[in-house]
Amino acid sequence: MPKTSQRVVDLIPRLRRYARVLARGDLETADDLVQDCLERALGRLDYWKRGTDLRAWLFTIMHNLHVNHLRQQRPMLSTENLDESEQSLCAQTKAEHSAELEDLERAIDKLPDSHREVLILVAVEGLRYREVANILNIPEGTVMSRLSRARQQLRDRLHDAESRRLRRVK
Repeated sequence: MPKTSQRVVDLIPRLRRYARVLARGDLETADDLVQDCLERALGRLDYWKRGTDLRAWLFTIMHNLHVNHLRQQRPMLSTENLDESEQSLCAQTKAEHSAELEDLERAIDKLPDSHREVLILVAVEGLRYREVANILNIPEGTVMSRLSRARQQLRDRLHDAESRRLRRVK
């Protein structure tokens, strides 16, 4: 496998994590998004400029695919039920998480999509503001503004959750 193709393969875990954020936890949609991204990227590796950040290029492709998909879809409510193994896995996973982690997950999930995407790309993926701006096709100042608002909303929600938890214990 050529060196660049191997680097793309090595980035799959990061792509999956970002896809889950974009798909709001829908694993099937996230996996489809990763597959579409990899198919497009590997078919167009000659468009990637050597010396630039391959990860940012892949995230840009994924973000654009996601936006295109949203434009094509009408909002639908999922009525599928989880099968027993998925329900069991969900129960085990929830049981393993601490109360603080659950509060953080809920707080992140309540963020507007635009704030959540910026937060994940900067805080989790460690991308620079300029890279995030290029991925999302927005000004760098907008990235900083959205990140600041996302962090403040998280602080507020986590403080509220902690206050409620303390009141329950007393």
